[in-house]
Amino acid sequence: MTLPAAFLNIPLAHRALHDLAAGRPENSRAAVRAAVDAGLGIEIDLQLSADGKPMVFHDYGLERLTAEQGAVRLRDANALAAIPLKGGDEGIPTLEDILDLVAGRVPLLVEFKDQDGAMGPDVGALEAAAADLLGRYRGALAVMSFNPHSVRALARLLPEVPRGLTTSAYRPDEWPLPTATCDRLREIPDYADSQSCFISHEADDLSRPRVAELKAEGAAVLCWTIRSQAEEEIARQVAQNVTFEDYLPRPRP
Repeated sequence: MTLPAAFLNIPLAHRALHDLAAGRPENSRAAVRAAVDAGLGIEIDLQLSADGKPMVFHDYGLERLTAEQGAVRLRDANALAAIPLKGGDEGIPTLEDILDLVAGRVPLLVEFKDQDGAMGPDVGALEAAAADLLGRYRGALAVMSFNPHSVRALARLLPEVPRGLTTSAYRPDEWPLPTATCDRLREIPDYADSQSCFISHEADDLSRPRVAELKAEGAAVLCWTIRSQAEEEIARQVAQNVTFEDYLPRPRP
């Protein structure tokens, strides 16, 4: 399995083409519509509602992005959909909402947020709920997660959908994980047995030898998160495509 060319040729808008000044919060319908209108790829995040629905939302808690407090997973999908996102006039979207909006018009990269809490094996409910929808989607689609167990679950549930690992420098002071877990994940040991075909790596760690090794073995290399054209030019010395925000990438030749 290989990553479709669209994911290498079209820059990916991080959490869709969000811009609070323009009334487009991250992972919102408005941000998705703007990305589609601009012909840009889209990266979104998934969390699970209390009633088992995949919601397009980055954080575990509601506090940063809404006026509410508490964990996303403690509220059902209808309650979450009624919570306005800060800076916009729409509620938290479901995955189904976003799939209907994109409708195959631009590449869609779906990140499954770790549901275990420690990158461990207590995953599966979010993956199964989303697979039911993603399996029927028609368009350029890929899935990924920081948690290798999640990617393995996706390999079982969606064997025809390209999958990858979201990867990082895993600096222990930046992650709520044991140092030993950071040390292990940093070296991307699960690439082969998760049946991945790409990584999306932390941009300022692209010089890591393991990234070069995987690229030489045929892995596609994306990166996150690029915030200027200058950063993009540096990242593209290694990465084949970028996940970006806060600027618009120049068209590629």
